[in-house]
Amino acid sequence: MPSTIVTLKLNGTERELIARPSTTLLSALRDTLGLMGAKRGCAQGGCGSCTVLLDGRPVVSCLIPLVTIDGSAVETIEGLAEGDRLGDVQQAFVDLFATQCGFCTPGMIMSATALLSRKPDPTRQDVTEAICGNVCRCTGYEPIIAAVLAAARRRRGAPLTNASNAEAEV
Repeated sequence: MPSTIVTLKLNGTERELIARPSTTLLSALRDTLGLMGAKRGCAQGGCGSCTVLLDGRPVVSCLIPLVTIDGSAVETIEGLAEGDRLGDVQQAFVDLFATQCGFCTPGMIMSATALLSRKPDPTRQDVTEAICGNVCRCTGYEPIIAAVLAAARRRRGAPLTNASNAEAEV
């Protein structure tokens, strides 16, 4: 099959890419566009480290053929910050020490962002289900769940005074 031109709305900006039939969304993001947030982990869709939002839904980008998403909107971790200001979920991860090595963090944050977009007041169970496709081998899941719940509270206008308050509410 010949290469084809694929048009995407990537982090709010229209982009055209030349795609071979075997090009995955992950490969296009990392190798063509230089966006390194989505990580190449298992390459089988099982670890979630390559999670991005495709038309608002979290997907593992290592399994998505680029040619199949022409005209779609893709949001990556790079698109969440506004200049030097982190997005609210990103900031909650920093504030509550929900990251160690950082390999899983972008995928976790993208899954959490999708959850909070559709459910602004999630339960702990909602968060657990939303991140169930994302594997963390360092931090453990408690700080991650606390960070997602804290970001939800912040979005609803209830700022935290410190990390211990967030952890106590989990």
